[in-house]
Amino acid sequence: MIPVLCILAFSVLGLILLVLLKPSARLPLIGATVSIYWVPPLLGAIALLLSGLLSPGEILSGLTASGDVNPLKILTLFLSMTLLSVFLDEANFFGYLASAILKKAGKNQTVFFLYLFLTVSVLTIFTSNDIIVLTFTPFLCYFSKKAKIDPLPYFICEFAAANTFSMALMIGNPTNIYLSASAGISFGEYLSKMWLPTLLAGGAVLGMLLLLFRKRLSLPMTNDALDAGGGEESTIKDKGLLVIGLIHLSLCILSLAVSSYLPLPMWLLCLAFALSLLLCVSVYHAVRRKKPRILIRSMGRLPYDIVPFVLSMFILVLALDRYGVTTVIRDFLAGDGAAIRYGVASFLSANVVNNIPMSVLYSPIIEGIADAAVRSDALYATVIGSNLGAFFTPIGALAGIMWSAMLKKYGVRLTFAQFVRYGAAIALPALALAILGVIVI
Repeated sequence: MIPVLCILAFSVLGLILLVLLKPSARLPLIGATVSIYWVPPLLGAIALLLSGLLSPGEILSGLTASGDVNPLKILTLFLSMTLLSVFLDEANFFGYLASAILKKAGKNQTVFFLYLFLTVSVLTIFTSNDIIVLTFTPFLCYFSKKAKIDPLPYFICEFAAANTFSMALMIGNPTNIYLSASAGISFGEYLSKMWLPTLLAGGAVLGMLLLLFRKRLSLPMTNDALDAGGGEESTIKDKGLLVIGLIHLSLCILSLAVSSYLPLPMWLLCLAFALSLLLCVSVYHAVRRKKPRILIRSMGRLPYDIVPFVLSMFILVLALDRYGVTTVIRDFLAGDGAAIRYGVASFLSANVVNNIPMSVLYSPIIEGIADAAVRSDALYATVIGSNLGAFFTPIGALAGIMWSAMLKKYGVRLTFAQFVRYGAAIALPALALAILGVIVI
């Protein structure tokens, strides 16, 4: 057990250091900047193999397991859904909506703030928290400069809303996908349990945001603010492509909702819609005798770095499970109040090892709980912790690291201490009410 824990510790420590200090690096040979945060977990997985702590057969068996917890299937589901969302972004669907809500709000900051919260929340439910955050951040940077207002309330608003309402559906966050797939629960079963915790947490988040930023939001915007929503980014250049994207995303979500009655598993349904999108758009461009540049851009924006990261963490957790570490953690969390225990533990753990590794680690721990009711409470509480932990500290989620880097790029200063101060004020009441929702429903 000790060698496995040492390898895990070095992997996690390396992950945290890279995430905080240098999450990406520029490769001169290809002239591109790539993420490198996944390197320490990959080295840890290689160390387990070379040391004989895990055999090649055990790793291969875990990666190709026939059940839903197979990480290759989970990655296929996540990347397929991400492609549908990225395509809509490339079709300027999100930019168009952002500009529309700005025009609707006029000069009133509070009204715009509420519109922003509502729009981000709804879009996140049906797409992905990462996509929404990375899409709306550049728009908000541009808008705040034109309006000559403090951008911080809006950045905190979009990030907190996206990582709260990402709990609502299985597809909102890769952690949701992993935990629910490992538990073998359906799309509908997940929604039936998570709608109330999401609404309660969302209400707490909105209330705290308005309380924290009430003075800043009382100031009016300048006339230049209205001009920020009328540029090229506010138009839909090709409505045909937008319709194709919206139809595929809508049908995919509907198929997932009734997936328990269909002969195809969820990962295969998502893959089918992603392939259908590629085919339909290719045919659309062929008919119009244009190159499918939007597909090339969409494929290039997929988070491929998550593949070695998830696979490496899965291998590390295989070793923890084999050598009894997961059993020790399960025994430590045993007792009354599983929702509270697992909710708080996962929330804090996500801010030590990041939410994706935490979810991979907690998956076999929860699976080993004998009592079905306790197992259910532990599962959904862990889902809550994996989502809300994202805006407690920057380490809580990779989206937080990417988001912080984007703010620096646009000249917006948000220190680690500021992140934690605002994050704690918003996340803690949201966590408490969300866990209450799990207990009640």
